[in-house]
Amino acid sequence: MRSFTLRGLTLTLPEAALKGNLERALSSGRYEHHEADALLLHLRRGDRLLDLGAGLGFICALTAGVLGELAVAGVEAGPETVKLARKNLAANGFPGVKLVRGAVVAKGEGEVEFGLRPAFWASALKGPEGWPENAEVIRVPARPIGKLLERFAPTVICCDIEGGELEVLAEPLTGVRLVVVETHPQVYGAAGVERVAAGLAAQGFEAEPRGAKADTLVFRRRPGAAANAGRPASG
Repeated sequence: MRSFTLRGLTLTLPEAALKGNLERALSSGRYEHHEADALLLHLRRGDRLLDLGAGLGFICALTAGVLGELAVAGVEAGPETVKLARKNLAANGFPGVKLVRGAVVAKGEGEVEFGLRPAFWASALKGPEGWPENAEVIRVPARPIGKLLERFAPTVICCDIEGGELEVLAEPLTGVRLVVVETHPQVYGAAGVERVAAGLAAQGFEAEPRGAKADTLVFRRRPGAAANAGRPASG
């Protein structure tokens, strides 16, 4: 096992999980650093955070230190990764953070196919180009965003789900005031990034330049926009 310290938090993972540039990112402190910077800049007292794509549990642990562990929840699809995240959260003093295993989807119940890759952070649902050659296709619980919002009532969402944000963030984000999203233009191009922004704009969000960097974008609900903007009309 290897351990790395980032912002006072210790993340431990097996050597076999150090694929791609992950070891370099962890050693340099650049692992998920754009999302971390944006969240620390914008979090308010009383916020509740939902982390979509919790990975090793870093963002959950970091925000639990600000908001308290009972105000933080995360979702992670990889069976082994979610176990690592739970261990890391407990080791850093946040065993009360709720982690849900499954893939975040726009709609649907039951299970969904998920492409598990040797570099766990690149695992994802099937993209427009199909499955990557090195993906092991497994079935994991489907976690529709609407149900997650009902269960955890977040005011802030952090989202890094390798392209799944195209559909998920277009759903009504009732009660959410701020979205920090790692976009993936290498998956869906500039048009996909514009689609993410347009879907959020339709719900009353606007781009927030403070904290936005590279492919990490920040959106806040416009002043005066209802927190349930974009919600389908009932009846």
